[in-house]
Amino acid sequence: NRNHNHNRNHNHNRNHNHNSTQQKMSYGQTSSTLWGPHPIVCTTTTGDTEQQQPPNSNPSPNILEVSIHTLPRQLMREFQHVFDERNLDLDPIIQRHNNTTATTTPSSSSSSSSLGPLEYLVIPTNQRAREDLVAVGEKIEHEKDRLLNVFMKFAAALCEQIRAQGYWADYIDPCSGLPMLTTNCNKVYSEVDGMECCLGYKAYNAGFCKILTHPAWGSAVYPATMFVYAPRSFILRILEACPKATA
Repeated sequence: NRNHNHNRNHNHNRNHNHNSTQQKMSYGQTSSTLWGPHPIVCTTTTGDTEQQQPPNSNPSPNILEVSIHTLPRQLMREFQHVFDERNLDLDPIIQRHNNTTATTTPSSSSSSSSLGPLEYLVIPTNQRAREDLVAVGEKIEHEKDRLLNVFMKFAAALCEQIRAQGYWADYIDPCSGLPMLTTNCNKVYSEVDGMECCLGYKAYNAGFCKILTHPAWGSAVYPATMFVYAPRSFILRILEACPKATA
C-alpha cells in the first residue's frame, strides 16, 4: 500500500447534499481567488470506478471542485521551496511570449499576447470521498486509490493541454507530495497548508498529523494541486470549457 500523505488532510458532514450546480460554491472565496470553486466532471475513465460504487446506488460521475488562484506571498514561498526555478526551464516560454508580444498587430487578437502576461497560478482541486479519510482500513485505502486515479488522470490531461500550447504546468503527486513532471525536486508540498492559504479551509492537529476539513464534507475530502505558468485568461478558458456538474 502506498503511504498517502493526504490521509492527514480530511471530516465528514453526512447530511450534506452532494448535488452540485453550475454556480460556484459559496465557500472557498479568498483574495487570491480568480475563478471557482466550480464542480467539474472528470470524464476520463478511472478503471475501477464502477466497482467502487456503494451498494444499491446509481453510478455517479467523478467530480472535482476546482478553482484558480494567484499565489499569495505565503504560497509563493512554498512554491519556491518545492520548485527550484533552475529546474523549471521557463526562459523559452518567456522568450516565445515576449516575441509574440513584440510582433503582434491589432488584427492578431488570437495571439498569445492578447491573453495577457505570464504569471504563476495555482489550481487546487478537492474531491468528496465516500469515506471519512481520517479512518483506517482496506476500504479507506481503496477509496484513496480511486480518488488518486481520478485526480492523476484529470491533472495529467490538463497539464498536457497547457504544455502543448507552450506554457509550463505541473501537478503534485498526492502520495509523495512531490512534483510529477519537474525533475530534480525533492521538497514536499503541503496540500493542507495550500488549501488553507488559497481557499481558507480549516485544519486541526491530530497527533503528528494535520487534518484538513472541507466546509461541507469535513474530513471526507481528497485535496490535490496543480501549478501553472501561463496567462490567466488562457487557463480560465480551458477550465471554463470543462463539463460542469449539474444538480
